This record gives sequence, structure tokens and C-alpha cells, in this order.
Amino acid sequence: MSFLYLAALLVSLFGMVVLDRRYRLFFAKDARRAGIVLAVGILFFLAWDVAGIGLGIFFRGGSPLLTGIVLAPELPLEEVFFLALLCYVTMNAFAAARILLERRRA
Repeated sequence: MSFLYLAALLVSLFGMVVLDRRYRLFFAKDARRAGIVLAVGILFFLAWDVAGIGLGIFFRGGSPLLTGIVLAPELPLEEVFFLALLCYVTMNAFAAARILLERRRA
């Protein structure tokens, strides 16, 4: 059992929090709205994963970097954190692009 990939995901998520707070991107502006958007994104992609697993498209694989903890057949614990990171990066990138475009227009 290895926690290396999970640790990397957590460090990356922490980095997103630091960027968000530093530049007031998404959660720092409206935590309630950002929490809803993040939860909806994670749930959407989890449903996508479950559908892909059910259709035999997605598989967990046998990486030694995973903890080995599965939430459902072929759905490792790390997937939830990866989806959170994916959604958070997108939220921060969207907010940063919006800020830069507003500054450019001014």
C-alpha cells in the first residue's frame, strides 16, 4: 500500500487553495457558490466514472502508487481527490481568465 499518489493529489489541492486565497479567485470570493460548483462537478464526474466502469471502459489498473482502498469496484479512493483537483483547477483557471480579461478591458 502506497500513499504517494494520494499525497501528490493533496499537495496539489493545497496549491490550488493557496492560489485561490492569494488571488481571490473562486472560494475566496464566494465560498458557498464555489462549494456548490465543486460538489456538482465532482458528482458529475463520479457518475461519469461509474457509467464508464459499468460499461467496462474504465479500470482501476494495478499501480503500486495507489493506496489499494476502493470505494466501489474499479473506483479507487484517489479518484475522488483527482476529480476534486480537476474541478478546482478549472474553477481557478476560469476565475483567473475572467480577472485578466476584465483588467485588459479596463
